[in-house]
Amino acid sequence: NNICLYFSGFGKYKKITTMSWCLIYKKYFQLLVGSEDFDIRVFKEDQIVSELNENETVTSLCHMHGSRFGYALANGTVGVYDRTARYWRIKSKNHAMSIHAFDLNADGVVELITGWSNGKIDARSDRTGEVIFKDNFSSSVAGVVEGDYRLDGQVQLICTSIEGEVRGYLPASKALKGNLMDSNAEQDRIRELSQRRQNLLLELRNYEENAKGVSQTNSGMGVIPANTQLQTTLSVRAATEAQKAHVELSISTPNETIIRAVLIFAEGIFEGESHVVHPSVQNLSGCVRVPIIPPKDIPVDLHIKAFVGGRTSTQFHVFEITRQLPRFSMYEVTEDSPAAPAGTVSFSINERPQRVVMWLNQNFLLPEVVESPNVTFHSLRGGGLMSFHMASNGQITLTTDDIDLAGDLVQSLASFLAMEDLSVEADFPSYFEELRTTLTEVDEFHSVHQKLTADMADHSNYIRNMLVQAEDARLMADMKTMKKRYRELFDLNRDLINEYTIRSNNHNALLARLKSVNQAIQRAGRLRVGKPKNQVIAACRDAIKSNNINALFRIMRAGTASS
Repeated sequence: NNICLYFSGFGKYKKITTMSWCLIYKKYFQLLVGSEDFDIRVFKEDQIVSELNENETVTSLCHMHGSRFGYALANGTVGVYDRTARYWRIKSKNHAMSIHAFDLNADGVVELITGWSNGKIDARSDRTGEVIFKDNFSSSVAGVVEGDYRLDGQVQLICTSIEGEVRGYLPASKALKGNLMDSNAEQDRIRELSQRRQNLLLELRNYEENAKGVSQTNSGMGVIPANTQLQTTLSVRAATEAQKAHVELSISTPNETIIRAVLIFAEGIFEGESHVVHPSVQNLSGCVRVPIIPPKDIPVDLHIKAFVGGRTSTQFHVFEITRQLPRFSMYEVTEDSPAAPAGTVSFSINERPQRVVMWLNQNFLLPEVVESPNVTFHSLRGGGLMSFHMASNGQITLTTDDIDLAGDLVQSLASFLAMEDLSVEADFPSYFEELRTTLTEVDEFHSVHQKLTADMADHSNYIRNMLVQAEDARLMADMKTMKKRYRELFDLNRDLINEYTIRSNNHNALLARLKSVNQAIQRAGRLRVGKPKNQVIAACRDAIKSNNINALFRIMRAGTASS
């Protein structure tokens, strides 16, 4: 499978973790591929048509129905996508060992069946993620499949544990259609509703006490002014001696109220996907500042909950708000550009400058609204510069030494402007020089690999002959010669082991260089969109096969091998 995907666009040297099929686009099924780099890629024939970013290694994929498919991550997350939009997701402290699509409640729509590392089996609605059935094994689930196990014409859901226990589940009967939860589950549901009732009664009592507090001016109650609201701002903060460069989230109220605590839920930013700020009593105020350091350039929704009340309040109001962190939030606008980057990307678009300005305002944290599409940024991660310039004829020029950032910018802008195809001219002198060095090392490692293989073959023949001589000496009772030959065999075996270590290190180094070459081809492709992207990737591979290095660099720069 890896070799097939190498020739069809994915890359032999990117570890694939899972695959499935799904009807994402039109009437033909596409290949879904999950990899260790946290991405789900959608292939149409031999081309990548979509990439879905997750925050952990994708461990399982399964087609459900139509354009929907289920997925599982290494951190215990499972969920459902509809085409390229995530429908729902849940996260558990346990790991999902296997997922499968099966219509267990006989309602005509398959559910997502998940087998967990703690032995639990659950079936969730493809629409909401609500659990409609669950069961438990005494050990971790090994796998979930379906089939006519009893050969009676009925398909069962079959689950197996790592200790060998096998259970089969038939779809629900007409009497139980849509209601698979057993009495224990129903009792759990009753207890849950009873707890919610108690919480609502407690909340009602708090409101009644607050109402009394208004008339009695009791500041200990959680009474706050009617105009109280939660205000949030995002700003870029450069590195200092005490703190790394970060994005600062400021949460404040417009009056004398204080913020007692803040809870932030954000995928892929905080450990455990949540962060709590609880100021000490001495530091209570109406403003809380939270430093955020996004690990990658992806947009993230920040779900914020804040406890707001008076300075002496014992009861607090909970305010909820959602704020999106822009994709390129770790870049600060700068006026100083002492050394312009050497890497450039240029292309033409048929769009008004105002549209590009709108994209800049949506994807960067700007100190004020930008009115011109000519701006320079300073990276808070690597410290490099990135300049964006648009001429009156629609010619756009990006200057940056980071080819990955250039690819992300091109893909983001093309997506915002709904551009299906985009040809680009690009030049990254330092990166291309590193790639040329890598290609030279690939040739050297190939030569060493061939020489080591030939030496090992010679030694193998020598060992075979020596072993025959030693056995002949033993049969002829020539113990002296036999011992001599076996001592020589021992020494030769030690040399072979040492040579194997050298050969293994050479092989690993060769694979690392080949992976770098493949990544360079993918990066050159990400600088383009649509057909030009596919053409560049295919042409680069042809140049590698024919060992035409000069053509490879011409393709990466201009998108074609012609000079």
